[in-house]
Amino acid sequence: MTKPVLMTVDDDPGVSRSVARDLRRRYGQDYRIVRAESGRDALEALRELTLRGEPVAAILADYRMPEMNGIEFLEQAMDIAPRARRALLTAYADTDAAIQAINVVDVDHYLLKPWDPPEEKLYPVIDALVETWRAVGVRPVDEIRVVGHRWSAQCFEARDFLARNSVPYRYYSIEDPEGARLLEASGASPEDVPVVITTDGTVLRAPSDAEIASAVGLTTDPATDFYDLIVIGGGPAGLGSAVYGASEGLRTVLVERQATGGQAGQSSRIENYLGFPDGVSGAQLTDRARRQAAKFGAEVLTARDVVALEARGSARVVRFGDGSEIAAHSVVLATGVSYRSLDAPGVAELTGRGVFYGSAATEAPGCAGEDVYIVGGANSAGQAAVFFSRHAATVTLLVRGPNLEASMSSYLIKQLDVIDNITVRTRTEVAEASGDGHLQHLVLSDRTTGEKQTVGAGSMFVFIGAAPRTEWLDGVVERDVRGFVRTGPDLVVDGKRPAGWSLDRDPYHLESSVPGVFVAGDVRADSVKRVASAVGEGAMAVTLVHRYLSEQ
Repeated sequence: MTKPVLMTVDDDPGVSRSVARDLRRRYGQDYRIVRAESGRDALEALRELTLRGEPVAAILADYRMPEMNGIEFLEQAMDIAPRARRALLTAYADTDAAIQAINVVDVDHYLLKPWDPPEEKLYPVIDALVETWRAVGVRPVDEIRVVGHRWSAQCFEARDFLARNSVPYRYYSIEDPEGARLLEASGASPEDVPVVITTDGTVLRAPSDAEIASAVGLTTDPATDFYDLIVIGGGPAGLGSAVYGASEGLRTVLVERQATGGQAGQSSRIENYLGFPDGVSGAQLTDRARRQAAKFGAEVLTARDVVALEARGSARVVRFGDGSEIAAHSVVLATGVSYRSLDAPGVAELTGRGVFYGSAATEAPGCAGEDVYIVGGANSAGQAAVFFSRHAATVTLLVRGPNLEASMSSYLIKQLDVIDNITVRTRTEVAEASGDGHLQHLVLSDRTTGEKQTVGAGSMFVFIGAAPRTEWLDGVVERDVRGFVRTGPDLVVDGKRPAGWSLDRDPYHLESSVPGVFVAGDVRADSVKRVASAVGEGAMAVTLVHRYLSEQ
């Protein structure tokens, strides 16, 4: 079997040989080491490797090279070997320039010269690159075939579900010859889209998320009916609870309605998360956490909608939308928040047809040459603006407030300032959306003057507000007026514990008004809306679960 390739590119022959030597020493048994001394030579080598069908696992390129620097080379290399992981080798003096460039080009890591000792500075980075490549890069992208058309909301939902669950697929439009052929061969009609064709030839017509999940091998049914810990929600807080719960010996199951990662999983690059100085995409962080939870034995159920929570004696029972249920000694609520709907004429009708909530990375290729609008002023909106600026002709960030400083991190504001095709419009809101079957125009309103302007728009991505979606908990746990779940000291008013509280102690810090039901992450009232704090709360909740279980 052909060995995967690790490629190193450096115009200094001595450095090139040194990098190749260190790579060969550690990885030579399992990988073929290829080195090039210019970007042009490396691109030619990549083309030859592609023609011969040799997989490229990772590329390590020097930042300073004549004619074509490392960033310019990696931009072109992405087109030839899109699944290869990428790292930049740079001198200390070029660190700031390299980091700024990394924000524009999707590079996984950067390394500083010199990298001695390689055991500490080189190999951990290469290990991370090849681990990610093995996890998501070597599987064929055409295992699952999806046939549909771009402006179908149902097609978008199917592709988004597969992408967010890291299921490789290939998309075919019914307007293209191959898509039309597949549609005819499946016996489906254009009214049946999306049509999902699995590896064994099974045809799914307009399937639900649960039907897709079952067909592609995602786990949807629990292995048993009773656990030590049920975690509801697969965002950073839920994944944190699942990792720590399972690693500490609790029979743990995580239940997720759509895909693990939550809003954080849709972020194109998170740069202020501890331990990732060059940033990490939400998808990468989510994939690692999901695999980590599975390694410790946690079950992950996908496409299961939790509709009720009930205390039956010492058991905490969770009921699903299909009427089935599971129970546990304890529960962690980590359901996160959803983006609020944009309340403007035409938006609801065009959702999934040019109007999207969240980053919807699957739509990025279709935005080439388009004018894209992003609604929101927080970090998620800024990250999306940077991401879509690589694809769209122009990106306009629409912000209701007078500036970005009150809601967005300083590092993101600086990035937006230096990207030429991004425009920030403050004190502006969307008054109307319109189009013939898909978004084509927006009416923008100046909140100061009231003046309205109609603009052409290819796509709009909405990042506004934080709705906890906890209606299903009404009458079960105490919530604040906005629907966020109250916990710990907030439940004790004038020395009185919450109504129905059965224990001879006050609720623990992350405990809800129902003993044994804990809350972590954004859904908790007055929580800090950051990925790191959500992960921390998820871990802390497990510590409190242990304390609660010791009382039983």
